[in-house]
Amino acid sequence: MQIALALVPIALLLALLIGARWSAASAGAVAAGAAIVVTAFWFESPTIYTIAGPFLEALFQSATILWIIFPALCIHEFQVRNGGTALFGRALAGLSNDPRMVALLIAWFFVCFLEGAAGFGTPIALAAPLLVTAGFSPQVALLLAIVGNAAAVPFGAIGTPMAPLLAETGLDPNALSLSVALLNASVGWIMVLMVVRIATPGSVIPFWSSLGWALGAAALFFVPSALLAWTTGPELPSLGAALIGGGAFAVFLSRLRGGGRGRGTIEDRAQLPSSSGLLRAALPYLVVVGLILITRLVPPLSQALRAVEIHWSMEGGYAGSVAPLYHPGTVLMLAFLFSGMLQRETRVLISGAARDAARRLPRVALALLAVLTLARTMVHAGMIELLAAATAQAFGNALPLVAPLLGTLGAFVTGSGTASNILLGGFQASAAERAGILPMLAAAAQAVGAAAGNLVAPHNIVAGAATVGLVGKEGEILHRTLPLALLYAGAAGVVSLFASLVLFGTGALS
Repeated sequence: MQIALALVPIALLLALLIGARWSAASAGAVAAGAAIVVTAFWFESPTIYTIAGPFLEALFQSATILWIIFPALCIHEFQVRNGGTALFGRALAGLSNDPRMVALLIAWFFVCFLEGAAGFGTPIALAAPLLVTAGFSPQVALLLAIVGNAAAVPFGAIGTPMAPLLAETGLDPNALSLSVALLNASVGWIMVLMVVRIATPGSVIPFWSSLGWALGAAALFFVPSALLAWTTGPELPSLGAALIGGGAFAVFLSRLRGGGRGRGTIEDRAQLPSSSGLLRAALPYLVVVGLILITRLVPPLSQALRAVEIHWSMEGGYAGSVAPLYHPGTVLMLAFLFSGMLQRETRVLISGAARDAARRLPRVALALLAVLTLARTMVHAGMIELLAAATAQAFGNALPLVAPLLGTLGAFVTGSGTASNILLGGFQASAAERAGILPMLAAAAQAVGAAAGNLVAPHNIVAGAATVGLVGKEGEILHRTLPLALLYAGAAGVVSLFASLVLFGTGALS
């Protein structure tokens, strides 16, 4: 009986999102209300604490996540306004006239870079029109942008999706980041190969040649991603790896171009932008990388920043804490302001970027608050533990196989990898522990599965379709991306199961 009641809020969320096609904010609010009612009548005696506690936790956690999203969007809007984003796009498209190379540069490295910097649908909306300009059909361009974006989602928007996952599981940030990066690398190369194949439909280019380029591009992204995850935590694996890998790939193609191969661009063979122009366009992101490396890798500074903490608690075990000086959002805001001053941009440009970023926050904030209130209510009522126990009993040692698929489902219904981690992160880790499986592995499977879910997240497809004139064709795009999402999540499940059974053992919990 209690298991059925615990499923009511989640079933209602799914019905409203999928059946009624409500927004995540509206559906989440109704589902959170249902969770409060179920808690009050069947799980806990209703008090002011059982209602206010989860809401205050959700409000506090939403604020910490929004403090990452807002400055990240400020930097993105600043780059759009001063032409930095367009300059990057022209530079990448100008390195080769081979559609495979153009696709890897724009739909892989540039999209991963944008995902690491801003996320939340921005990469697809920006890259799809650029790919059309580069010579791809609107449908192919949109598919390329969606597929290329997925692998960077676990650490998108300076690690935003990892924030709720770490908060829900209490796992070590660097250890979990490395686990996510390694699992993502083990299956993410499939997405790179798909980018190359989508870019050359019906091509007579030998398969081994395309495979070589795809695996090379994958290595240039995933190797730095894992190293950055291991050494710095969740903020830099996507942004930093895209900068490092994309830069190396661009240098290689530039040398080929200079040697007489792949000359010109898709459009007009125009000269590449100057090095000084590219450096100026990259300045905000270079400042971000520099500040994160310094604050994470210099122990005395890191300890001093972490020592300043905001903490609150109330009766009933409700609490929250944040280290504001160590928070990635603070690093991003400093980079935004510092870059604006270094480039001597006008206050109008800087304030305009901040204003445009702020305009995008309310919808995100409402969705975060609604889904987090649902999640925190279910956690404190014991519903998550109850469902975790039932799931562990149902799947047993096979739980890692289905964990990524659950993460994919969460991202599909909520439209966000971050929201999927909020909703299911604690549940996945708890179910794994009950099944005698390493919780770290389950959390990593959740993160990668949520990334796969971005291939079918409705808002990604709708936003991208609107930018390339495919409004009304969203169903056709979903028909193409759904098999890829299942392949991505399914492969992650197989790898997770193998890791659980062979590398760690089914009873390893340390």
